[in-house]
Amino acid sequence: MARRVFFSFHYDRDVVRVSQVRNCDVVTSDFTQDDFLDAADWETVKKGGDAAIKKWIDTQLIGTSVTVVLIGRETSERKYVKYEIEQSWNTGNGMIGIYIHNARNFAGQTDIKGANPFETFHMGDNQNDKLSNHVKTYDWINDNGRQNIGAWIEQAAKDRGR
Repeated sequence: MARRVFFSFHYDRDVVRVSQVRNCDVVTSDFTQDDFLDAADWETVKKGGDAAIKKWIDTQLIGTSVTVVLIGRETSERKYVKYEIEQSWNTGNGMIGIYIHNARNFAGQTDIKGANPFETFHMGDNQNDKLSNHVKTYDWINDNGRQNIGAWIEQAAKDRGR
């Protein structure tokens, strides 16, 4: 089943690593390029300020069933990644996190593993029940993401009843 997927990531720092995930062979087999909805011109959106960015995110999430958070070194610190996670969970999207620090950039370099961004979200008033207990994370390189991302996305959707 084709899933409409929203990718959340730190654009400026990780776009090269992110492109490896977005351009993997799964796009032609399990998904279509139109299912990857985060291709807007980020610089134009940013010029509109906080309200414009949040509106863009909300619009991009419409019709999606899964949000994939691509986790780089600084992803968990990003204001709008946090907003995307919160909005995605609140709208019922399935969610997964994929660590991309082992993917190489144009210079052939890897990066330091970032913190799990789902650790900062608590489920209701229970401070011990974190979103990270409900969202699976994978490593793009070590868990063979190129072969497995389709199954990860499908499972995340099923886990949320989508």
